[in-house]
Amino acid sequence: MKEAILYEVIDDNTKEVECKLCSHYCKIKNNYGGICRVRFNHNGVLYSYTYGKVDGVAIDPIEKKPFYHFKPKSRVLSFGTPGCNFKCANCQNSYLSQSIKLKPDHLLVQETIPPEEIVRLAEKYDVDGISYTYSEPTIFFEYARDIILKCKENPGTRNLVHLFVSNGYFSKEMLQIVVEEQLLDAINIDLKFIDDQKYLKITGGHLKPVLDSIERVFSANIHMEIINLVIPGENDTDESFSKISEFIANLSKDIPLHFSRFYPQYKMTTKTPTPYSTLIRAKEIAESYGLNFVYIGNTDIPNAENTYCPNCKFLVVERERYLTNVNYFVENGKAKCPKCLETLPIVV
Repeated sequence: MKEAILYEVIDDNTKEVECKLCSHYCKIKNNYGGICRVRFNHNGVLYSYTYGKVDGVAIDPIEKKPFYHFKPKSRVLSFGTPGCNFKCANCQNSYLSQSIKLKPDHLLVQETIPPEEIVRLAEKYDVDGISYTYSEPTIFFEYARDIILKCKENPGTRNLVHLFVSNGYFSKEMLQIVVEEQLLDAINIDLKFIDDQKYLKITGGHLKPVLDSIERVFSANIHMEIINLVIPGENDTDESFSKISEFIANLSKDIPLHFSRFYPQYKMTTKTPTPYSTLIRAKEIAESYGLNFVYIGNTDIPNAENTYCPNCKFLVVERERYLTNVNYFVENGKAKCPKCLETLPIVV
C-alpha cells in the first residue's frame, strides 16, 4: 500500500480525513475505508491499498476500449486493479471491481508490481500505449500516475500514449493534476444513464458529476469518446437516447458516441440482451441531433462500427469487431478523406 494523494485531515483530534480523488468526496473516519473500500484511513493518513495490485494484464487493440478516433489500429497494454467507486449491478468485471470490497485485507498479501515493471513490459512488447481499464482507474490513480511519469523518463517508452477507460466519477482535483502534468492522451467515459435516480439505484453515484467530468475533459482538450451501455428496461427509451444525444451535441457533434449492447451480467442475469432494433433506433436518434460519429458495439450489425466522412459519406475507416482497415490518408499530421479532402477528427 502507498499513501494516497488528494486528501486532507479534517479533524486533528479524531483523525478523520476527506478523500478528494473522486466525486464521492468520502469523509473517512480513522480505521475505516471509503466507498471504494480500497482506500483506508490509518491515524489520519489515507492509504491506497490497490497500489501495484495488477490484474488482467493483456495486449489489446485500441478499438476494444473502445477508441475509434484515436490512433486506429494501435496496440495497448491493458490492466486494472481490484475495486471500484461504483457498485454497478450490471458490471461485466465484477470479479475484479466488486469482490474485493468483501475482503479488502486480501490486497495486503497480493504481490505488488512496481511501476517500473509495467514500463518494462510496455517496452518489451513494443506497444503503442497503455490503457488503464477493466476496473475504474480513478481509484488507482497514484499507481497510474507513477507509471506514466516513469514512461516519460524512459527513452523507449516516452512517446507512449496513455488512456483511461473511466466511469467519469473522478474529481475536478484529479483532472486538474492530469491536465497540469499532461498525463493522459485520451479518456473514454461511460455515460451510463441520463437520469439521476437510475445512477443512484444501479451505480451508487449521481449523474451530475459525470456530466461535469465530460464537460471538463472537453474543455481541457483531451481526446474523449463516450459509451452508453443500453440496458433493456433501464435506459432504452427514446427520451434517454434523445437527452444523451442533445447533451453531447451541445458540446461537439464530432464527439464519438458508442451505443453498446447489454448482455446479462452480475446482478442483472434475468434481463435479456439488448434487441438490435433498440440499438439501431438509438443510433438514428443520435444522428437526428447532428452527431457525426455514432457507433453500435457488441453486435454483428453490418456497418455499425464503420466511420464515414461527415462531408461526403466516404468510408474512411472500416471495422469488423477488432479488425480495422484505414482508408484515409495523413497530411501534416491530420487524417484526410481521400474523396473530398475533408479533415477528419481522428487522432493519428
